[in-house]
Amino acid sequence: MLLPRLPDFTKRQWMTIITFSVADFCNAICVSLQAPFYPHEAEAKGASASEYGLVFGIFELVVFIISPLYGQHLNRIGPKFMFNVGTFTVGTCAILFGLLDKVNGHVPFIVLSFIIRIIEAMGNAAFLTASFAIIAKEFPDNVATTFASLETFFGLGLIVGPTVGGALYEVGGYTTPFAVLGSMLFLAAILTMYVLPDHGDDRREAKDSSGGLLRIVRIPGVLLATFSIVVTSMSIGFLQATLEPHLRRFGLSPVVLGLMFVINGGTYALTAPCFGWLCDQRVLPKAVTVCGCLAIVVGFSLVGPAPFFPMDTELPVTILGLVCHGLGIAAQLVASFTDALRTCVEHGFPNDLETYGLVSGLWTSTFALGAFIGPSVAGFLYDSLGFRNASMFVVGLNIFVGLLVVGFLIASRRKRAQYKQAEADTAAATAAAAARLGLSFHDSSASHNSSHSHMNGAARGVPIERPPGMQGIIARNSYKNRHGTWHMKDSGAVFVGPYSSSYGSAGETRGLLDTPA
Repeated sequence: MLLPRLPDFTKRQWMTIITFSVADFCNAICVSLQAPFYPHEAEAKGASASEYGLVFGIFELVVFIISPLYGQHLNRIGPKFMFNVGTFTVGTCAILFGLLDKVNGHVPFIVLSFIIRIIEAMGNAAFLTASFAIIAKEFPDNVATTFASLETFFGLGLIVGPTVGGALYEVGGYTTPFAVLGSMLFLAAILTMYVLPDHGDDRREAKDSSGGLLRIVRIPGVLLATFSIVVTSMSIGFLQATLEPHLRRFGLSPVVLGLMFVINGGTYALTAPCFGWLCDQRVLPKAVTVCGCLAIVVGFSLVGPAPFFPMDTELPVTILGLVCHGLGIAAQLVASFTDALRTCVEHGFPNDLETYGLVSGLWTSTFALGAFIGPSVAGFLYDSLGFRNASMFVVGLNIFVGLLVVGFLIASRRKRAQYKQAEADTAAATAAAAARLGLSFHDSSASHNSSHSHMNGAARGVPIERPPGMQGIIARNSYKNRHGTWHMKDSGAVFVGPYSSSYGSAGETRGLLDTPA
């Protein structure tokens, strides 16, 4: 059966799913509140697009720096404790962010914005790193599907946040949406503290993993997946900082403006489980990444629209572009997490919580790096070039990533073909050597028996059997087999699928996460 049946989930797994769904939903609500309302409030305080773009960006810069540290020490801290503290921190900071309109003066407003966002970023990094690691540990056979399904609730939060936030903004002004929705996340944090199962039973086995992250990023397939994450999150951050100014020409109400911000998030929520299901089956995650790059290129070409399109900005075309963008980020984010995790296991990393923590920290960190670069560069490009020309920066990056992934897939296929040919040559050489060795034994035996037949009248020649393991010795000494199956087995290579232990995407074979550590 392709998807797990309901009875296949244990009580512990169901509690984990429910808790994460509520927490992701509320966290997304708080994360999505700033984009529709903060730029206008910041401009009222005298801030430029470059300044409030950096307020968005500093959040992601802190997540980028601290997430690998969380991932390395996840076992020591404990995933449940890290998850709970992160959720409490994000909820509290969301409430405090809603009080910024009470601050008078340009400089105090910007300084406090930076301080609150930095603390909130530390909590968000803890929340994400712990949650991704727990998902990988609890659902090893369906990592992509579970990850994507929970991201659906995050996407629903992205829809509810700006929509309900816009209504609350009209009723009570800037403070109301942050106070009400931030309190929801705070209450959700209390729920998770008592309901979430403890996933830190092996904390006593924690060891120093400071060198593991460097080993991971040296794997070509993982490095390419992380680059894809960076570029995808850059596209999201780009729209966070520039979409609201770009849409001002239409004179949209706060509620409609909030709905515009949830189009790509809603599309992501609806389609992420589909891409997760594909990645858990026989579809190469990197092939899904290529499709995601293409969708983002089309999406940004329509939102502007691109300067080479001879048309003005139209609201229906912009909406269509946001839908394509949502499809693209769903494909790339789900595929990249799955691909990075499976590639690490394929290359010999243990299939345990420590590896999950390292990959989760890397995923969160690289996503944050792109989300920092995106709005920071977007504010500068928007002020200098305008939205239509500035959006070509994101288009060019995604074309570049798509070409890199296509080249990687072609190289992987050629490498697998070489291994297949080497294995065929090895089998032929081994059979020939065995045939020659067997013939020499038989001939010498026959000659020996013939020369002594007068002493052993009824004696018959008995072929001498090869000692056990002789065939393996022949195979290992064959020049053409030095890099074949025998050599890889003797070197302790981890076999996850045919010809897959040294190159290529880790998602080529089902059941990769079941490989013994």
